Amino acid sequence: MRYEDLMDITDIFFLGLTEPSVNSLRLFFSRSKAGNTPEPLMVGGRNLGDSYSINIDADSPVIQIDFEHYIDYSIRNESFTVWDDYEIFTGKIFRVYTKSRYLDYIGTGTIASDDYPGPFKHYGMSCLDHIVDVISTDEPIIREVER
Repeated sequence: MRYEDLMDITDIFFLGLTEPSVNSLRLFFSRSKAGNTPEPLMVGGRNLGDSYSINIDADSPVIQIDFEHYIDYSIRNESFTVWDDYEIFTGKIFRVYTKSRYLDYIGTGTIASDDYPGPFKHYGMSCLDHIVDVISTDEPIIREVER
């Protein structure tokens, strides 16, 4: 499976990460599904109608994404992020950015360049509850693993 194969998936949960070896990264994600029980959506004391929780789909395999090397990665609380028209990317939840504030940071806050360690990409995962960003020269390795 390729990263591009993930780019149409929506509603993903970030489960966690490990570093299997020095400066390598392994990320785990889960698909989701809507709950079966309607719940009232209350805003400012007003009922806006029924809503359904979004839950981890325990019946689907875990998506494992491995980066053999990374330059930088970041995990943010999704509640503290905002849409930014400055950024340009392809994909929905799983994204590849060609222009981003994070790429700008890498250019000014690190010594990474096209010369060293070589051309790199910004991979983004805009999950439910978390935003995950990875800068890497390597294409990620994607696997689906049983829970």
